[in-house]
Amino acid sequence: MFVTFEGPEGSGKSSQIALLASFLQERFTVVTTREPGGTPIGDEIRACVHNVANTAMTPTAEMLLYSASRAQLVGELIRPSLAAGYIVLCDRYADSTLAYQGYGRGLNLEHLRQVTQIATGGLTPDLTFFLDIDVERGLARRTDGGLEMNRLDLETVQFHQRVREGYRQLIAEDPSRWEIIDADRPITAVQQDLQKTLLARLETVRS
Repeated sequence: MFVTFEGPEGSGKSSQIALLASFLQERFTVVTTREPGGTPIGDEIRACVHNVANTAMTPTAEMLLYSASRAQLVGELIRPSLAAGYIVLCDRYADSTLAYQGYGRGLNLEHLRQVTQIATGGLTPDLTFFLDIDVERGLARRTDGGLEMNRLDLETVQFHQRVREGYRQLIAEDPSRWEIIDADRPITAVQQDLQKTLLARLETVRS
């Protein structure tokens, strides 16, 4: 099963994925990864696209770099892991491009879908968790937690609000794939919801 995690900055995706993987590993073989990155080539792209010094990067160049990292990740890690019967948990995936570069940056959504089709070979998640949190609350979490702020983190609040609204549009278009999780709660409460929902989906797949 291919499970992805999306959400505004500061929604706690990375922490929740680590906890969920630990929980699942008692019964399943689990692979965790992230976008951009997840492979040596992807990590090099990540360093470039997130570098706060790269202020001249155009939205189109940004989108193509993310897509290049995604293509490598799908080919090198995700597809082989799924073929082996593993559960793959991925911190962000193609929906991020539609939300950030499409709704956030204003790039043409149809063009983004075409590039994404090429980058992924049509691979879509079986389940996508949207860890939802108020934009300003999420950004404050990152700042207060002393987390490294990348080039996108430093965008305006208005940009991040467009991204969050973009996610809501994506969810409305394909509601059966998405599960909305209130991320502005204690970590344990969020984790319980993730575990319960994923186990229910796994039971459906096996039956």
